[in-house]
Amino acid sequence: MLTIKDVKEAYVVLKPVVHHTALEYSRTFSEITKSQVYLKLENLQKTGSFKIRGAYNTIFHLSKEDKKRGVICASAGNHAQGVAYAATLLGVKCTVFMPIYTPPAKILATKGYGAEVVLEGATYDDAALAAAEYAKKHNLMFIHAFNNEQVIAGQGTIGLEIFEDLPAVDVVLVPIGGGGLISGIALALKTLKPQVKIIGVEAEGAQSMKQSLEKDVIVPLKSVATIADGIAVKTPKDLTFALAKQYVDEVVTVNDDETAHALYLLLQRSKLVVEPAGAVSLAALLSKKVSCSKQNVVCVLSGGNANLSLLEQVIERGMLNEMLMVKIAITVLDKPKMLKEILGVLANLGANIQSIVHDRCTTAVPIGYVKIVITFHTLGKEQIDVIKHELDKKHLEYQLLN
Repeated sequence: MLTIKDVKEAYVVLKPVVHHTALEYSRTFSEITKSQVYLKLENLQKTGSFKIRGAYNTIFHLSKEDKKRGVICASAGNHAQGVAYAATLLGVKCTVFMPIYTPPAKILATKGYGAEVVLEGATYDDAALAAAEYAKKHNLMFIHAFNNEQVIAGQGTIGLEIFEDLPAVDVVLVPIGGGGLISGIALALKTLKPQVKIIGVEAEGAQSMKQSLEKDVIVPLKSVATIADGIAVKTPKDLTFALAKQYVDEVVTVNDDETAHALYLLLQRSKLVVEPAGAVSLAALLSKKVSCSKQNVVCVLSGGNANLSLLEQVIERGMLNEMLMVKIAITVLDKPKMLKEILGVLANLGANIQSIVHDRCTTAVPIGYVKIVITFHTLGKEQIDVIKHELDKKHLEYQLLN
């Protein structure tokens, strides 16, 4: 059985290799949630996530013969980069199987760390099955993303760091995919401070651990659907399931909108780039899935390898929700100077135009009229109210599209 001794040994192994990431107090999120919120910044870890911890610890403990033959793993991205980087540091050949829908940035990063990449299957579980077969055929050591004692011990070093930096910790929220991260952290913290509460957070569209714990048996999901691709795991395994049963107090879920809101606030308020899987811990706190009033709460931000096109959408959605960006549709007579008149109103009131689209080819617009959709940046709701008042004075027909 895995014990705190294994985690402490991993800590010694990893100390020269990984960052002791900051435990940053957030005044903003503390005020929002009426608690003392600390962010464990594993998004700033080497390779952009916590995965280097478990990967390096595992490969370090392999025999000389296993290291000589090489290692193989399957991953949606972060474990791949962790294994690739760790293998390179230790001079070990590495092959990585990744799902075909893995973001290109993660594929390129994995190759950049020195691994050979094979794209196989639609999900992590499909890639893992193919990698296991390949490992058996070529006699390679398979480094599981989470169901491995040395991997779990490596991830558990985060728990040691949290306790070292904040002995008064009351609650720790941890993202769950396969469960390796929360298993290690929970083992470490519950051993050091049994009264600390460990809460796991899964994506609503990939809640395999939550369902398994509720039914007291491992439940394979038929499919997963979430923007948090890093935790889109269909099935927990025996090691992580057993440790979660023993040490995890509760598992909650968040939907993609809640995760996107947390991502936006991390960018806007904390200036932190975090991937969706890494932000679910904060999303659970902000959406009040857990109550931690007046307690010291740690949200583990497990990774920062974000898909930039997704972040662009998250930013736009966040700005629309906060009325910092507005889309307005105005239907007017299709004649000269109408657009100039509308733009004059916006310009005089300090609105910054981003785009203009004319739509005449729709049955929703009367013949002889045009619908003009204008996207512009604002200073917030008060400025929008003034703009609406001016448009009303000119008897213009408009609709806010936010």
